Amino acid sequence: MVTTAMPISPLVTSVSATVMTIAVGGFGAGAALALDLPAWVLMGPALAVSLCGLAGLQMKVADPVRDICFVILGLGVGAGFDSQTGAAMMRWPLAFLMLGLSLIVTMILCRLVLMRGFGFGARSASLASAPGHLSFVLGLAMDLGSDVARITVVQSIRLLFLTISVPFIARAMGYAFDEMSLGDGPPIALPTICVLVLASLAVGLLFHKLRLPAPLLLAAMTVSAAGHATDLTPGTIPPAMLTPAFLVLGTMIGTRFAGLRRDQLFSALPAGLAVTLISVLVAALAALPVAAALGMPTAHVLTAFAPGGLETMIALGATMGASPGFIVASHVARLMILLVLIPLFLGRQRRA
Repeated sequence: MVTTAMPISPLVTSVSATVMTIAVGGFGAGAALALDLPAWVLMGPALAVSLCGLAGLQMKVADPVRDICFVILGLGVGAGFDSQTGAAMMRWPLAFLMLGLSLIVTMILCRLVLMRGFGFGARSASLASAPGHLSFVLGLAMDLGSDVARITVVQSIRLLFLTISVPFIARAMGYAFDEMSLGDGPPIALPTICVLVLASLAVGLLFHKLRLPAPLLLAAMTVSAAGHATDLTPGTIPPAMLTPAFLVLGTMIGTRFAGLRRDQLFSALPAGLAVTLISVLVAALAALPVAAALGMPTAHVLTAFAPGGLETMIALGATMGASPGFIVASHVARLMILLVLIPLFLGRQRRA
């Protein structure tokens, strides 16, 4: 009698992979805490999961877990909005102008270095040098027949190393990151949190239809900000909810290297580090005059200008006490500006 093995359900596979990945992230967070690394609950999981992914393990986070993480983080960041945020917005156009100029300089320098120093083709160099909008960049790369794998590696290295470098830079500027929290005050009551979550899901569907980046994160921030600005939902998200959400976020950063071969990583590692270094230096130089003009700490403006992942930079900025509105507006503006700059750079190559 011949027996056949029962097929494993895709749901079971996804759940088991998610549990294993978050467990690896938890181990990384514990190790980073023991080593006293800044932003340990983000940095530790990102590094641990990245290493396991490069070792060939299946590292992934299921979409429902990701969505829950984004909603919790969005509610936490939105709790930092107050009446002063609206008044401060009147001074931000200067920052956005400097941000746009820094993005142009970053793309020009990175493209030049990738072509002259690492043998990238013109189109691949333009796409790999874009400081953000990874999904948009990879979609264009596939449509144009560019080197998708190489572009993916360079962009993933940029995201990972920015997640690592920004906390160290902030620590050098005096931020201890002893506790990854979002604001002070009493915790919001659980029934109120449930209402905020339901409202965030509804607004998230609208934002998704509008094709906004990270729709659930931005929706939760919007709902929470509205509740706090009107004093309908005072308080903060409890640390018991925020810390796991930070851990999942760090874990998701590490999953970008899942399925990547080590030879692919090592061949593109110098190019990725060069792009990251240029991006950080240009963002820092742009942040200095903006911080002086707006009277903000330089580390806050650097976090707003650093071309890392939207969710990661927003979370880092919030834990540093930066204005949530400024951080969010800067990163959304960066993505909107890139929607114009990337096609312009590619159009220039087509004409050439």
